[in-house]
Amino acid sequence: MKRQNPPIDCSETHSGCQNLRRDSQSQGVVDQDNLPFMLCPPGAKTAVLLVHGFTATPWEMRPLAEFLAESGIASLAVRLPGHGTSPEDLAGCRWEEWSDAILDGYQILSKDFQAIYGMGMSTGCLLLLTMAQAKQFKGLVLFSPYLRVLHRLAPYAGWLKWIRPYQVKPADAELNECYYNRRPLAGIHQINRLLKTVRSQLPRVVCPVLAFNGEGDQTVDIDSGRQLMDLLGSSFKIYARYGPEVPHVLTQEENPYCGAMFAQATNFVQELEAPGSTVRVR
Repeated sequence: MKRQNPPIDCSETHSGCQNLRRDSQSQGVVDQDNLPFMLCPPGAKTAVLLVHGFTATPWEMRPLAEFLAESGIASLAVRLPGHGTSPEDLAGCRWEEWSDAILDGYQILSKDFQAIYGMGMSTGCLLLLTMAQAKQFKGLVLFSPYLRVLHRLAPYAGWLKWIRPYQVKPADAELNECYYNRRPLAGIHQINRLLKTVRSQLPRVVCPVLAFNGEGDQTVDIDSGRQLMDLLGSSFKIYARYGPEVPHVLTQEENPYCGAMFAQATNFVQELEAPGSTVRVR
């Protein structure tokens, strides 16, 4: 299909994104794919703040950004501190620093757009939810949200980090520049802290929410994703659960339904922006 609104990468021309990229480079990010980026299709009036997951980088959100841009929706993908550099850097970060990075991204978008949505992958969902309770987003799309990590020792990461600082995980060699193959347990401890905050704030999140989980997820408890949705204070929420062929990372090609999910996410935004929305709640 011929693109009506080709993606326009303004990462190097938009002053706000330029600053984010310079900050990331000063903190040690070398690979260009791991830097924050911004796509601004012509005439875009709506923007999405994109937030990647734990141990990942903005690269994880690029396919979604390009899909949104084809529909005339702008996006800014932020980089969470400690990501895209080294596992050691991530081990020294607190979740509040990740949250500050999202706030910076939101403030950049708010200068140019009145309608701002948030879309996150995994832990990125949790961070967006901590902001959403202040009603700063017109809507949220959550890819693999959760309230529990599957690994049985995850709740004890706070003290296990002193015994075994890193968990080695198998990774595709081609993705080593974009994902860490060592998870710092200090970072898992920060996720545990973040989860406690998120759980207490969910009833105060009232914006519309669309969420996806896949039964092939080997990282988080997807039943807790549904529980998260049930705890939200929003009266307008849509939850879609896919089968065992769908993995944890939903924004990359290993998800056979990523195109369908991207289409639903785009439609979610467009329907909310258009008068007489016909989005149905499931």
